[in-house]
Amino acid sequence: MFFVLDCSVGISWCLQDEDNTYANAVYNILSGENQAIVPAFFGLEISNVLWVAERKKRNTREQSDAAIAMPQALPINVDAIAVTETITATLNLARQYNLAVYDAAYLELAIRAGILLATIDDRLAHAAQNLGILLEDPDLE
Repeated sequence: MFFVLDCSVGISWCLQDEDNTYANAVYNILSGENQAIVPAFFGLEISNVLWVAERKKRNTREQSDAAIAMPQALPINVDAIAVTETITATLNLARQYNLAVYDAAYLELAIRAGILLATIDDRLAHAAQNLGILLEDPDLE
């Protein structure tokens, strides 16, 4: 299976104080023969959340440095299409579903690639569910 991986799922693996059954199931299927694809900014988004967690004392620098390696070790591909080619569709999705543009970029990628989206972000999950592209239960796929 090939699917879009949202930062909300990936960051759940990186922060010790977050434990999510859905995110854990996605991790387990990625540890097998499945692959994910992410927008080019995914690594920056993960890094930003880790940095904010450090500033809020949720994570130490050492924990963040170790955590950043986890997604890098998984079969996660980066979308090769330039943002300039997708920005109009992404902005329109953000408007339509009242999403942050960054979240809409994950939705745009899933629509364009014709694949499912794995997310634990409620608003993004609702939009993906409306479009029939939400990875509902990774254990059942």
